[in-house]
Amino acid sequence: MTGDFVVAIPARLRATRLPDKPLRMLAGRPLLAHVIERARASGAREVVVATDDARIALVAEQAGVRAVMTRADHASGTDRLAEVAMTLGWADDLNVVNLQGDEPLAPVSGIEAVAALLARSVAPVATLATAIEDASQLFDPNVVKVVRDARGHALYFSRAPIPWARDAFATAAGRAVLPAVGYLRHIGIYAYRAGFLSRYVALARTPHEIAESLEQLRVLEHGYPIAVGIAPEAFPAGVDTEADLARVAAILGAAR
Repeated sequence: MTGDFVVAIPARLRATRLPDKPLRMLAGRPLLAHVIERARASGAREVVVATDDARIALVAEQAGVRAVMTRADHASGTDRLAEVAMTLGWADDLNVVNLQGDEPLAPVSGIEAVAALLARSVAPVATLATAIEDASQLFDPNVVKVVRDARGHALYFSRAPIPWARDAFATAAGRAVLPAVGYLRHIGIYAYRAGFLSRYVALARTPHEIAESLEQLRVLEHGYPIAVGIAPEAFPAGVDTEADLARVAAILGAAR
């Protein structure tokens, strides 16, 4: 699959745990340059970096992709992409993959997979998930779980263990073993129809979105479907801390 989608990378400097994150050096290049490399390898017709900082824009341009300057007060990367869609005049039916600017190890196959899923879906949004393989992940509130319907659309996302296996979880011992239900962990890569981006940012925040602190619930609560596919390979954790930076540097160094 080539040329049927664009990849947009929202990137900003104001990260609480790792200041200047997109510009931090990683295996001899800025972190953002590695993310751009992954995006370009996906076969997208174009890669765009959405930012509010000229230094980030320069990294993008040096990596050979377009940088679009956006407002500094956006609440989320999705809001930033909606501004880019308007600025560049993207057609409503253009498929846009939102790749986070702190994922230098994002697998190319995953970028391709979420774009392909959106292309064949009636949903305006697509995302990926992977199997949960141990009970500790299931009960970890930092691991977002998702339940799908028979069409592969999301029923709900939660930080809680869903579905709740009533009989298996009746005891503490039961909660230490993963039931054979097919639990799914949500992976935070999205693809949107460009026209839906402006609709999404105009939607009011919703009770479940606020309670769970999960933006994707706004889409569901306003009645729009989200297609959920299974990731073709694992998505390594992104970079949020100095320890993450060192971990990824070691992986990239070993790959050379």
